[in-house]
Amino acid sequence: MLDWKEIRSRAISFTNEWKDETNENAEAKSFWNDFFNVFGISRKRVATFEERVKTLEGRNGYIDLLWKGVLLIEHKSRGKDLERAYKQAKDYFPGLKEAELPKYILVSDFAKFALYDLETGDKRTFTIEQFHQNIELFGFIAGYHQKQEFKEQDPVNIEAAEKMGKLHDQLKEVGYAGHELEVYLVRLLFCLFADDTGIFEKNIFRDYIEQNTKEDGSDLAYHLDAIFDTLNKPKEARLKTISESLNQFPYVNGKLFEERLSLAAFNTEMRDLFLECCALNWGKISPAIFGSMFQSVMKPEERRELGAHYTSEQNIMKVIQPLFLDELRKEFESVKGSTKKLEIFHEKISSLKFFDPACGCGNFLIIAYRELRLLEMDILRELTKGQMALHLEFLLKVNVEQFYGIEIDEFPAQIAQVALWLIDHQMNMQASYEFGQYFVRIPLTSKPNIVNGNALRINWDSVVSKHELNYILGNPPFIGARFMSDVQKKDLQSVKEGFQGINDLDFVSGWFLKAADYTGGTKIKTAFVSTNSIVQGGQAAILWKYIFNIRGHHIHFAHQTFKWTNEARGKAAVYCIIVGFAQDKPSNATIYTYPDISGDPVATKAENINQYLVDAPKIFISKRTEPLSAKEKMIYGSIPADGKIFLFSEAEKNEFVAKEPLAEKYFRPYVGGYELINSIQRYCLYLKDCPPAELRKMPMVLEVVKQVAEYRKGKKRYVKLADYPTLFGENRVVNEDFLGIPVVSSENRKIIPIAYYSKEYISSNQLFQVPNATPYLFGILNSSMHMAWMKIIGGRLKGDYRYSNSLIYNNFIFPVPTEQQVKAIEKQANNILQIRSKYVENNSTLADLYDPLIMPVDLRKAHEKLDSEVDKAYQFKKQIRTDEVRVEFLFDLYEKHIADNK
Repeated sequence: MLDWKEIRSRAISFTNEWKDETNENAEAKSFWNDFFNVFGISRKRVATFEERVKTLEGRNGYIDLLWKGVLLIEHKSRGKDLERAYKQAKDYFPGLKEAELPKYILVSDFAKFALYDLETGDKRTFTIEQFHQNIELFGFIAGYHQKQEFKEQDPVNIEAAEKMGKLHDQLKEVGYAGHELEVYLVRLLFCLFADDTGIFEKNIFRDYIEQNTKEDGSDLAYHLDAIFDTLNKPKEARLKTISESLNQFPYVNGKLFEERLSLAAFNTEMRDLFLECCALNWGKISPAIFGSMFQSVMKPEERRELGAHYTSEQNIMKVIQPLFLDELRKEFESVKGSTKKLEIFHEKISSLKFFDPACGCGNFLIIAYRELRLLEMDILRELTKGQMALHLEFLLKVNVEQFYGIEIDEFPAQIAQVALWLIDHQMNMQASYEFGQYFVRIPLTSKPNIVNGNALRINWDSVVSKHELNYILGNPPFIGARFMSDVQKKDLQSVKEGFQGINDLDFVSGWFLKAADYTGGTKIKTAFVSTNSIVQGGQAAILWKYIFNIRGHHIHFAHQTFKWTNEARGKAAVYCIIVGFAQDKPSNATIYTYPDISGDPVATKAENINQYLVDAPKIFISKRTEPLSAKEKMIYGSIPADGKIFLFSEAEKNEFVAKEPLAEKYFRPYVGGYELINSIQRYCLYLKDCPPAELRKMPMVLEVVKQVAEYRKGKKRYVKLADYPTLFGENRVVNEDFLGIPVVSSENRKIIPIAYYSKEYISSNQLFQVPNATPYLFGILNSSMHMAWMKIIGGRLKGDYRYSNSLIYNNFIFPVPTEQQVKAIEKQANNILQIRSKYVENNSTLADLYDPLIMPVDLRKAHEKLDSEVDKAYQFKKQIRTDEVRVEFLFDLYEKHIADNK
């Protein structure tokens, strides 16, 4: 490739030679041959004159010049209407195959040019005298690409993955499968990308396939094998009789084409599909996004939601910016006035090492590498101000060898390695465009360090020495403690043999534990994405007590719970947190909160970030069997263990009683969290006090009992209960009025709906119960103070709140109120109950009443008054009353209560 200085010089010479030409018929072909020569391209190799096509009317048309899939040129005599020439060019499109459609149309009358970018809709017009000033518009001819703004929603990413997915399926169908198919697809990916981005001469791969293979596809595999073999050999090692069309391919190295693969097999349909892949603009495809999409083509269950499984760049930046990028950018701003300091800083960033021990297709490494390269280019701009940057091969020091990864599956590990090469090349092209000199790292002498293996079993020091490493980052797999396979459980246990509580931790915690051990005694900074479960409930105490107290780490930054989504089709949403930690104590700890769980974060400085990701002391809250502060006990509801056989809707119960009247007195209203929130009436057959003689008089009830016995016999966990089929599996019926608190409630509500029930009701295990609860307790549990504690200390089911008596209620510190304050809280509690009853009588459910969007004004104000009275009882006088401030206050109370009661 020519550098821009040479191209611009040739453009000026071209203008001088052709600025006075007028005769289209006599000189047009010479004009366009010379035009391509400006960019160092032989027109004969890429484009043809007078390409015959059928117009929409069925007549023969002749395109002045066609570079298939890239450029269509329509030429007119001087002074002719160029807009009409453009319309004529568009009329040829129906006669072209999909793969032949151009990305650009160029029309000219010798004196003027008009260039149409068909993908963006841009149009640029200029005179031949202005040609050299607009030369960058034709970077696509020379092999240069302007800076790409990759869009996650760009259809080309999904279209490319879909076509590669179809090719994968067809190869697999003919028997080409397994490891060879995976390597084959990665090689094709590299070649397709190389053909569009300047690694190869423009379109030589596509042209070779079109011109040298038969239309029936019978020899396509042979020719692909020949290309792979050629790419693996230096020019001097190739046979002297090799064809010129093969010998034009460069030596790639990097071991990408080293392994000999069996020949695949293609047919006409597969060849056509492959040519459609070749016709896509691979220069617009993002390696970060496409890698995960490409991986998903191998998994039929993910194919339906193609694009739902990559990690969006926006979320990756939430990790890498606070981990290292913000700090490096700040340092760059401080040194950019000094050449010497800039050079030292440049050396620093070129020596940094990054490690993703669950790298998948390399998304985090790719974006981190790109950002480091962009920073390097900013450094070079400062160092080369006022002069053209020469010898980019010496100036560009950041390379893929600084990046390390572990991936358990072979295919994504291969994609990660190739994707890092591809992003490296994209950045080289951007540097070439920026500094006016072509630079490419071919053959591939620098190699990313991606290891195919089990990250929880591998010694990380064998991948990269911790004494050389600077940053660990990534998005380890999310699998709940109760959903791991036996293999995964053993993998997790292998991280910390004999670690107490390991079986209660989610799979992702293995990476946190391993990182805490590996980074001991170093300045390495780590940042992982995780499900929010590891900073909630019992897991928070088990995991972080080890990381804080045993390994001596501190949290430097944290993103509280947010929805981890992307913009592709079939959005995959997970409720996540991000934690950045290291052994050094942070000088500038930051918490990112999400007022809208799907929105943008708000950053606040913190003195200390604890395991719940709030600015509060590192106090570990563990489950308790008895309340620390509350007077009343909160207990679980009953578990029928019946496969819902004892349970009836109101209509089902009425129908049953109509047929078996004696059963009516054994039906009791039955309520769980769902029934409470949505005002659903259900019943259960409660036979604890039913004498055997009476049971025999009720054949329908007896049949229910038999069904329960059979159900329990078929369930390993309930088989012992099969001998007691008239009883609930776990009976916690209180036979007293009680206050019900749902186990699970929507994240969208600021307040968990709770309600009183009479003693006839039976509480399910989806509802906690407090027998004979006072209005004062109702008021405290409905307060913002208690809700803030619940949100931080409790667990989540997906994003929904998951209440716990042993963790939330039993550890909650109640105020020490005066008698007058108790009465004030009870008054507001009763006011809330009266307002609710008014709306419930008119068929509103608690789900309706506590929907933040439609919550009645009087109910909202009643809760505000309740909060005011509860805050007075706590002597809580903070001006700012966010959940975080409330929890910090409650942690102080908790710490004082524990100290006073030792």
